[in-house]
Amino acid sequence: MLEQPYEYSARPLVEPDWRRLPGFAEATEAEWRSAQWQRAHCVKNVRQLRGVYGDLLDESFYADVEADQAGRATMSLLLPPQMLNTMVPHEVPSTAAMLADPVRRYMLPVASDRLPGAAASHPYAARDSLHEHEMWAVEGLTHRYPTKVLAELLSTCPQYCGHCTRMDLVGNSTPAVPKLKFELKPVDRQTAMLEYLRATPGVRDVVVSGGDVANLPFKNLEAFVAGLLEIDSIRDIRLASKALMGLPQHWLQDDVVEGMARLATTARERGVSLAVHTHVNAAQQVTPLVAEAARAMLAAGVRDVRNQGVLLRGVNASATQLLDLCFTLLDGAGITPYYFYMCDMIPSAEHWRVSLAQAQTLQHDIMGYLPGFATPRIVCDVPYVGKRWVHQVAEYDRERGISYWTKNYRTGIEREDEAALDRRYTYYDPIATLPESGQAWWTERSHDPVAADLAAASSRAASAADLLR
Repeated sequence: MLEQPYEYSARPLVEPDWRRLPGFAEATEAEWRSAQWQRAHCVKNVRQLRGVYGDLLDESFYADVEADQAGRATMSLLLPPQMLNTMVPHEVPSTAAMLADPVRRYMLPVASDRLPGAAASHPYAARDSLHEHEMWAVEGLTHRYPTKVLAELLSTCPQYCGHCTRMDLVGNSTPAVPKLKFELKPVDRQTAMLEYLRATPGVRDVVVSGGDVANLPFKNLEAFVAGLLEIDSIRDIRLASKALMGLPQHWLQDDVVEGMARLATTARERGVSLAVHTHVNAAQQVTPLVAEAARAMLAAGVRDVRNQGVLLRGVNASATQLLDLCFTLLDGAGITPYYFYMCDMIPSAEHWRVSLAQAQTLQHDIMGYLPGFATPRIVCDVPYVGKRWVHQVAEYDRERGISYWTKNYRTGIEREDEAALDRRYTYYDPIATLPESGQAWWTERSHDPVAADLAAASSRAASAADLLR
């Protein structure tokens, strides 16, 4: 009998032994479980990275990290011990093993990972690649979809991912990216968000994010969510926190668990769905502590804990890697696989991105293994459009790597744009994945004429809208 392309087997979760790392060799279990200890021992620079790994890694590795931080890195270093411990999890790390490790590839980028020269970034890469700031109804509140908003409460996280889509705002400035800053005080920004939502009953769904809500004092997060629960039109609230995986100790603190139970009780009483969304990209990141934190949230009464990952070359861009991750999330931690986004077109991200064709193949290849409710949708977040299943593309030029998409609603900046629903919007494959003829086509052009026409049309529409105001 022939083997299946993917063979399922249940894998017990194991917490990697942090004592194999010289910098954590003396840490007790009580310290490891402490959120305060984890935050105090985060790695923020190469000197501290050396303090964790010492002579286990060659000087060439530290130099590679340093070169990336001084060059193309869009995010500064910030790695909790929990996150570091999932890199090369079950052996003493070596330089070769670290370079090959999937978690290291996206959480601790090195200069040698990135494509050389101008190839590191797509010609149409942008700091705010999804144009979220253009759609702010008030500062930090993106009203992109008709019934949904994104509330960015803060611009920091307990850990910084190299591929962060909000790299223009989140985290510390790097030599490559001076970061934007919120202008309003947090309390004024949150007050303005709540006032807007009270005045906009067409919104029913709020994603509370940032940054990462785990970096808010919980009393502040609870106050904001309680404010949302008082608005009759709000029916769904999702709290976004990669820290459920990167710093599960935070979500296991007594005050956090008790506060979430209070919010979940109120949500149930008012018929509101309260869920937690996290961001796990590799199966080895799901440890017993992560499972304990997820189950603590479920026991507190949230409706679901869901995972929104990102497709990343060298991390999870194969069917086996995706299925291993999804089964580990579902069986090991009670976390529902939800979405996998194609990596957004931010600067210096071409070594991570996959083509639309590869994403379509991955969606095909993972079907039929997982329960329907836990089969993730692979989506392309198309600029000015929003999430689209990868098979919803209207037209696809595979030679040049240009896909064309349509939309069925107007965003907040298109209320007066009659042509918004008839226009085609573009997304671009990584040039390095194209056939030679496609790569040559891009070499001969400084821009794509279709995108230029779109930009001109959008500009004309904006000018017309200004005249109508």
